[in-house]
Amino acid sequence: MAKKQIHLAAHFPGVNNTTVWSDPKAGSQTDFSSFVHFARTAERGLFDFLFLAEGLRLREHQGKIHDLDVVGRPDTLTVLNAIAAVTTHLGLGGTINTTFNEPYELARQFASLDHLSGGRAAWNLVTSSDAFTGENFRRGGFLGAEQRYDRAQEILDAARELWLSNREPVEHRGEQFSFSGRFTLPPTPQGHPVLIQSGDSDAGREFGAKTADAIFSRHGSLETGQAFYQDLKGRMPRYGRRPQDLSILPATTFAIGDTEAEAQENGHRIRTAQVSPQTAIAFLEQVWGRDLSAYDPDGPLPDVDPDPGAQITRGRVRHEKDPLAVAKQWRELAEAKGGLSIRELIVETTARQSFVGTPKQVARQMDSYVQADASDGFILVPHLVPGGLDEFVEKVIPELQDLGSYRTEYTGPTLREHLGLARPSSTGESRAVG
Repeated sequence: MAKKQIHLAAHFPGVNNTTVWSDPKAGSQTDFSSFVHFARTAERGLFDFLFLAEGLRLREHQGKIHDLDVVGRPDTLTVLNAIAAVTTHLGLGGTINTTFNEPYELARQFASLDHLSGGRAAWNLVTSSDAFTGENFRRGGFLGAEQRYDRAQEILDAARELWLSNREPVEHRGEQFSFSGRFTLPPTPQGHPVLIQSGDSDAGREFGAKTADAIFSRHGSLETGQAFYQDLKGRMPRYGRRPQDLSILPATTFAIGDTEAEAQENGHRIRTAQVSPQTAIAFLEQVWGRDLSAYDPDGPLPDVDPDPGAQITRGRVRHEKDPLAVAKQWRELAEAKGGLSIRELIVETTARQSFVGTPKQVARQMDSYVQADASDGFILVPHLVPGGLDEFVEKVIPELQDLGSYRTEYTGPTLREHLGLARPSSTGESRAVG
């Protein structure tokens, strides 16, 4: 029986604290040369696609720009169209918000990218209820969770009508949008762009099971990954979809060394660089809702409880709904781990799934996750721009190929072919690829 093949994507770090600015090898997040280097490295490694996140407003912490994070980058679609000209096979995925945009404009922008790239476009659909970010837009950030997904579903339905219309008249009448007319472009090389989704709420999982071609997951451990995998793919049959119609790709980091000890040392160095003393306090303040600048990041957690109603950071997603429960959980974790300091705790609680070891060990770890159905592959998030993928492509990719679970060449020009996905036809039915 042939081994399950690993899918890899590359996430250009940004709009978070992943990048280690203090490293002498760190480069610009905005110069086009950085995007070119990163994209060409991913393509040399035969990755399925490159993935860009997007920040629609500069984050603020205690009323000031939060300069510990990367704060902004050039427009996503502009960057991806430019990268299309300097690559030939690499998929081009962009995060574009469904809360603040309109279907015709988005359909036209992504169809243009798919045409100009020869069928390599992907859209990561995200929603937002953040009124702070919404202040930059006419619509604002006023939609609740279910309303956000209702709007996202309709904006996607409307875009699909346009993409698959073959320039026939389109008449859309819905709760959110009403329009009529003809699309200005013919069907794209992929039928329509690959659809990526990352919501983890029940509504988000349902939306992904119904619509997504790939899921950007945060479930990285073997057990949680398998549970998420089974849950998501178990929802698909009620929408007439097969498990192989969706790739689940958790975000992961990596640290490589010539020996396991060296790799562990590199991993520790990277994590402590990502969580500086100032970053540790800022993360704690986000949950506590208080000014904690007087506390020693290398000391114990504050004895004061969080202020549940306060929001000291704006523009960053706050996943934890109950700060008091989080504080209790963190205190118990710090005690169980032998008395972790604030910084040590933040290092522990904010870490993504990470593969650490020699190139051969990292390849075997990744392969074991995929063969055990904890994922279909990974979205790699390196700590350096633009050279963070270089060592992985040079050393780990050959090991994955030797295991027989990773391609040795691209087998087609489109992203759908990379992912083994069906191509939507103008009738709305799917036609198998390859």
